Amino acid sequence: MTSTRTVHVVDDDDLLRAVAEQTLGPAGYQVIGHPTGEAFLEGLDAAAPGCVLLDIMMPGMSGLEVQAALNARDVAWPVVVLTARGGVRVAVEAMKNGAYEFLEKPYEPAALIATLDAAFDDFEAETEARAEVERAKALIGTLSARELQVMQGLLAGMPNKIIAYALGLSVRTVEIYRANVMDKLQARGLSTAVRLALAAGIEPLPDPE
Repeated sequence: MTSTRTVHVVDDDDLLRAVAEQTLGPAGYQVIGHPTGEAFLEGLDAAAPGCVLLDIMMPGMSGLEVQAALNARDVAWPVVVLTARGGVRVAVEAMKNGAYEFLEKPYEPAALIATLDAAFDDFEAETEARAEVERAKALIGTLSARELQVMQGLLAGMPNKIIAYALGLSVRTVEIYRANVMDKLQARGLSTAVRLALAAGIEPLPDPE
């Protein structure tokens, strides 16, 4: 994530886009306006990741259709839906489809900023978590089949001699594999290796019968 928090305002109302920029700019947000859902989606591939402030009722693609397109592309940016008074039913539908929150127009500036602050905090935490999982999977992927089995034994809390028995290896061979595991995972200690294995979704070695 970059230090700048970008908000994509997708709304056909020129005034609302201007007000959003005046409200969010002094709060430290970079605001990018999009007059239609189609325009927003056309530039999506080159757009900076951020939060989407999405009007439900627009000519052309509706907010729900834009949201569906984002979901189809696996774009996990938080979406805050804007709806007119009485449009709660549609906003609830957007929430069911994964929207982070909805606000009724006219919204209070403080409420908008508080909502975006919370959305970005969650988004950045989730992004960091996904990056940790990908890093863990990449490191685990460097292990050989035997090294992975030894890691699974460590994950099960087995001492070297039990791992050796379970895999039909000598204790010395397990010690060598274990050292290789620690080196490849760039782990200073067993707890780091275990954390990486858990993040990568590795299952522990079954207890030997």
